[in-house]
Amino acid sequence: MFHQLIRILLCICLFVSSLVAAHAAPPVSPATTQTSATVTVFNRPVVEFRAPLLGVPVGERAQRASEVLRRMLATSSSGKVTLQPIPQGISIMLDGVLAFTMVPEDVDPLKQESLEQAAKNAATALELVVRETREARDLKVLMRAAGFVLAATLAFLLLVWLLHRARKWLTFRLASLAHTHAERLSVGGESLMNRERLLQLVRRAVTLVYWALVLFLFYDWLGFTLGRFPYTRPWGERLTQYLLDLIARFGGAIARTIPDLLVAVLIFLIAKFMIDLLKTVFERVEQGKLEIAWLDRDTVSPTRRLISAGIWLFALVMAYPYLPGSGTEAFKGLSVLIGLMVSLGASSLVGQAASGLILMYTRTIRAGEYVQISGHQGTVMELGLFTTRIRTGLGEELTLPNALILGNVSRNYSRTVGDGFILETGVTIGYDTPWRQVHAMLIEAAGRTPGVQSEPAPRVFQTALSDYYPEYRLACQVLRSGPTQRAEVLSALHGNIQDVFNEYGVQIMSPHYLSDPPEAKIVPKEQWYQAPAQKAEN
Repeated sequence: MFHQLIRILLCICLFVSSLVAAHAAPPVSPATTQTSATVTVFNRPVVEFRAPLLGVPVGERAQRASEVLRRMLATSSSGKVTLQPIPQGISIMLDGVLAFTMVPEDVDPLKQESLEQAAKNAATALELVVRETREARDLKVLMRAAGFVLAATLAFLLLVWLLHRARKWLTFRLASLAHTHAERLSVGGESLMNRERLLQLVRRAVTLVYWALVLFLFYDWLGFTLGRFPYTRPWGERLTQYLLDLIARFGGAIARTIPDLLVAVLIFLIAKFMIDLLKTVFERVEQGKLEIAWLDRDTVSPTRRLISAGIWLFALVMAYPYLPGSGTEAFKGLSVLIGLMVSLGASSLVGQAASGLILMYTRTIRAGEYVQISGHQGTVMELGLFTTRIRTGLGEELTLPNALILGNVSRNYSRTVGDGFILETGVTIGYDTPWRQVHAMLIEAAGRTPGVQSEPAPRVFQTALSDYYPEYRLACQVLRSGPTQRAEVLSALHGNIQDVFNEYGVQIMSPHYLSDPPEAKIVPKEQWYQAPAQKAEN
């Protein structure tokens, strides 16, 4: 493992070194259009020229100064840097020999410094280059630096090994805890998270923390290693400074966003307080302890949702300017993207929500009522914002989109009954059977059926006089006790209808003809009141 890790680290070192070298200041090529050029020696910027001198362009000045300094540093004895004023400006001397000259136009106007201060800064930078050049030629210094690097590498590998051992122990420990306590993460007896899924999540979290620490240690080791040698020391300083600047920027950003974040939190807390205050009012209306003219029990739930959503949206709009990063282009682009996605993909969702609100506020259907919608019959279990759940008498649960309910004719069998619902069924009997007899038989069958209420009494209606038979429909009332009970009562009623018709010798059959019968299919008057029909019904 460690051999692979060492090879990976060496490859990363070479890659980072190449990147830093690529971003280091390259040798300056002469160009007449340049406005400034930096003299870089031994990876150290010494001075920046901003104006031509005696007709020599800026780029050529920098290139000549770099070449002169390299030659002088290769043969320098004492390495003494001095300043010598001249009519054109100030000359920087190395061991009494002219290295380069600075003119007043080379001074950076943004730094608000004089030519003398700029020359002193350049001399200080050149003195540092002189020291590092000598250090690079000192074998003892290089050997001592190599010893420090070796010690740092061993310490780095030791820390990585310790982190690897700690990762194994922590993964085993957390996996044991997750395996032991996974069953406790449940609501209503249902586990919130699968045990294997939880173990996998724990392992990934530990692995992520492990590699984050390894990368941080490697970054620190790389900066320390580059800083031990004179030629790569500027690269190491840049790595360290970059990390420090990053931490400083991150900390400064946090410090700057804390006041705005507190304002945003305060806005959301006020919104939460308003919602809790209104929740108490809505609960009292729902319990019947408070009456409001425009609000009743059926519309309390949707009204509470609408008002809560409105308050949260208003709070979000008010807090938006105070959210961290709300003024950045990335945040604005993300907001536009989310808005575009919602506008393109939520049209049907908005339509379903609007249909749900219409159903709630028009009180078309209510929870607990028995209805028929688009050929589906059942008891309304839940009227939601987007869908409505209906449970049939066979135990099936149907989920109907609210737009489907709003776009179709719905039959409500409970609205006019009070604490029950209407039960209806129909038969088609030939014209040769007295209709009074059919009425009496259907009412007798309803009286034999448990659950059918005697008050109000069952009634029979002739809904159509078809070509071959009249259509009879029996309507009665049943107490509300769930969709399954309605199916049982309807099944028992159908059985009793068959029994009663069999007892009185009447066929439940819809006649059809291929030709006219020899005798008219009529009921003589003396047969109008066949049992169980009674003459009092006339």
